[in-house]
This record gives sequence, structure tokens and C-alpha cells, in this order.
Amino acid sequence: MRDNTIGEAHRPGRIEVVCGSMFSGKTEELIRRMRRAQFARQRVEIFKPSIDVRYSEEDVVSHDQKHIQSTPIDSSASILLLANDIDVVGIDEAQFFDQGIVDVCNELANRGVRVIVAGLDMDFRGVPFGPMPALCAIADDVTKVHAICVRCGNLAYVSHRKVLSDKRVLLGETQEYEPLCRECYQKELAK
Repeated sequence: MRDNTIGEAHRPGRIEVVCGSMFSGKTEELIRRMRRAQFARQRVEIFKPSIDVRYSEEDVVSHDQKHIQSTPIDSSASILLLANDIDVVGIDEAQFFDQGIVDVCNELANRGVRVIVAGLDMDFRGVPFGPMPALCAIADDVTKVHAICVRCGNLAYVSHRKVLSDKRVLLGETQEYEPLCRECYQKELAK
């Protein structure tokens, strides 16, 4: 019988993006893919922006409390310095990184590294967020995941901010944000 992990371990470099609104399962999917790579005995490293300390200062943690060890960093350039001899690089909350993350992901993939990136595709105003549009453009594979609209039960479109603040980056959870479909979001804007 052939070992199924061999094919996965020897695939050429590529970029996979998992995007969507808050509460859609982006981080959970990143963790799932990284755990599969670990199971396949691949060398993995996960990075997250150091500003994201909502659940843990070091681990990447999903809303449902799944977690995996990570390395918090301040700049995308740090990834290249820390990702030597790695088969799979995971990057969580990529929307918070500088635009250099696009070149970093390309360089890693061109070296033969599998890069898995998770992040919000839009901010609370429904505007493409940070480097995410460029990451989606260069990705070999893009998976858009959806939360459920808390008002009507349809697929969510955007992370609606429930608190007053014009700051683009405002870390929060269910007290500050709720997933809304396009129709419910438009109704909220019309208020």
C-alpha cells in the first residue's frame, strides 16, 4: 500500500488563501491544514501579527478555542528570517500585515514552500482589507468561507462593527462585531 503522505510532502510550492468575514472559520481551517501537515511529518511554522493578543499572546486560537503554537511577529520580513528549512508556513490574520507580505509569500512559494494564509477579505465597511486582495490575486488556491448572518440566517457577507469607532483596526469579538449578509448589512447602514 502506498503512503499517502509522500505525495503531499513533495508537492511544489504554492500559496493557499482562506478568506471571509469574522466568525467564518478562517483560523479553524488554517489550524486544520497545519495539523494535517504536521501529521504528514512536514516541518511547519505558523506566524501571526504580534498585535493580535485576543485569546493568546503566542498561540493562534480560533473562536471555538482550537489552538496551535505560533510565532508572533511585527513585520512580514521576519517570516523570511524565521522560515528556514520549513515545508509549510501558516500565516494568520494576514490583513494586519504590511504589503510586503505579498512578496514574502511569493518568495516562499518560489522556494518550494507551501504557504497557507488566513485573513479577513474586507474590513467592517465592506472595503478590501490590507494586503488580502493582492494575496488572493497571487494565490494558487483561494477558499472563501462564510459565517452565518446573525439576523436572518443567510450566508454572511461582512463583519459589521457594533461599536462606534472609525479606526480600521479594532480587535474584537462578538461584543464588537457580528456577521451580516449583504441585505441585513444594507438595512443596518440605512438606519
